[in-house]
Amino acid sequence: MDLIKGIRKLISEQKLMFVYRGIVTHENSMPLLMLLEKEMENSQFGFLGRKRLFMFVLESLQNVSRHGAEKEHPNMSLVVYSKDNGGYTVSTGNVIPSENTADLKKRLEEINRLENTEIRKVYRQMLTTSELSTKGGAGLGLIEMAKKTGNKLDFDFVGLDEKSSYFILSKTVDSKGVGVHAGVQEKPFQGKEVAQLERIMAENDIFFLWSGHITPDVGKEVISFHEAKLSEDEIESNLRKRVFSILIEIIENVAKYSPGNEAEKKYGMPVAIIRYSAGTYYLTTFNLIPNENVDGLKEKIDRINELDRESLREFYVSSLSGQSSSSENTGNMGLIEMARKSGNKLIYQFERLNDLYSWYLITVAVKE
Repeated sequence: MDLIKGIRKLISEQKLMFVYRGIVTHENSMPLLMLLEKEMENSQFGFLGRKRLFMFVLESLQNVSRHGAEKEHPNMSLVVYSKDNGGYTVSTGNVIPSENTADLKKRLEEINRLENTEIRKVYRQMLTTSELSTKGGAGLGLIEMAKKTGNKLDFDFVGLDEKSSYFILSKTVDSKGVGVHAGVQEKPFQGKEVAQLERIMAENDIFFLWSGHITPDVGKEVISFHEAKLSEDEIESNLRKRVFSILIEIIENVAKYSPGNEAEKKYGMPVAIIRYSAGTYYLTTFNLIPNENVDGLKEKIDRINELDRESLREFYVSSLSGQSSSSENTGNMGLIEMARKSGNKLIYQFERLNDLYSWYLITVAVKE
């Protein structure tokens, strides 16, 4: 619970919605984009702002995919979505050779000094003269971002060691589609929060963090992202299927007990965390639940945790056969599946928040 409380405090301070730490690929980039799209569908965000932010996400993910696979620092690439009253912010972080930072900083500063009409002119010139880096994007890709978002780019470099630095690129767009830039006359952009977030994720073996109201569409995209990621990971197929199946169940479990978006906005959004450590995946959710449901749910989980593998199978069959006529049996299905497919007890905790709601934490460990 202490780790979850620390993560929730971090989410609140940095207004986080989604964080992914790991290798960004062509296959998992689309689900990463769709996660943001589904979240924005439930907001009052305008078409222009959405379009500009999506263009930035596409280009920045391609940039991370090209440059985020340094051998000395594997899996350190970071994709962060955050939201506050001013709009949405997308930040990415990836490791680059320190010897490249001076040139990259110079390019970014030059881009930020250009007016919109000048950006288009430089972009056309680069296309015709093929003024590209060896990896095909350190110049043109950044110009593309500035051109399509209609505003300057925020960036920072954080030293890791003598050879490597962490490059953070960020974009904020408000609800009217206007880019918000931390310019010279405002508070300068600093990437320390993003770099700190990466360290916290690394220290706790977290590669996925989500906070928000779980709608069917959002849940679908969370699952789609992990389907792509798990397919890319070099893990045994049976383990991959088990993790994927349990992820579906645990997200549905959050949606099932949700008291609604308004209550979550007032008291705290659900949190989903996935960790991988020493050959074990840990899937955790932390969400509000009406107090009237606590005792019944605790009783169900305790009953499931008392059963061995064969008894779980029998309980599953009996619940399955009665699900059309018994809401009690139907309510057992997801929890039974988590226990059966993980082969472990369900770790849970309830913490009373007020007269209406409690916090409900559940963790499922899936070993190789």
